Amino acid sequence: MTGTATTGPATRTPPRLAGLILINLLALLLCGTLLALGTWQVHRRTWKLDLIARVEANAHGAPVAAPGPAAWPALTERDAYRRVRLDGTWLDTPDTLVRAVTDLGGGSWVLTPLRTDAGFTVLVNRGFVPGDRRAPVARAGGARAAVAGLLRLDEPGGAFLRANDPGADTWYSRDVAAIARARGLPEPVAPYFVDAERRPGSDPDRDLGAGLPVGGLTVIRFHNNHLIYAITWYALAMMVAGGALYLDRDAWRRGRAA
Repeated sequence: MTGTATTGPATRTPPRLAGLILINLLALLLCGTLLALGTWQVHRRTWKLDLIARVEANAHGAPVAAPGPAAWPALTERDAYRRVRLDGTWLDTPDTLVRAVTDLGGGSWVLTPLRTDAGFTVLVNRGFVPGDRRAPVARAGGARAAVAGLLRLDEPGGAFLRANDPGADTWYSRDVAAIARARGLPEPVAPYFVDAERRPGSDPDRDLGAGLPVGGLTVIRFHNNHLIYAITWYALAMMVAGGALYLDRDAWRRGRAA
């Protein structure tokens, strides 16, 4: 009589347990990602608060002499919005009109080159003119000028989906290098421009009728929603962890009942 071979019990992991392990691994990965995102937003908030404090200090401090060529290589975003002063002569060069949208409506910034007494050229954003007043704003080439304003970093290329077109004299950003080339400004040209302050006693609404361009319209405003974002990511991480814990506990109770 021929005997039949028997096999031992299977050692496969039950499907329910395998699925639970997979869910826990995915939950662990997702929790780690969400916690990392939340921590990144905390660091971003610290950076943003430092930026806001630095800009506020720069914008409301006493004006200093505009940095000259020796200081240009070291300029960084930490120098943005610093109050500076310029003394020099307006160049007899056409103004450059750069498209702008302000609290006063749509129009253009008026950029005018100033040759400083220190021997370098700076583009000065003298202010805003509305869209129906795009004719060159009167100013005397060769006239002396004393300008106080905010140092702004270069804006190369153009705006979102709108590239500057020097050949057509169409500008969407204050691209210092490109404007200097298009206008043939005398070297050296500062790698920044200066937003001129509002004239003492001026009023923007009144100046729209006379006294153009309207200066002092620089917007210093930074969105700081990083704390909300951090709380959101951390809350999602807790929800994922809570969901995984609930499934584990439910599986454990089912196992005991079986």
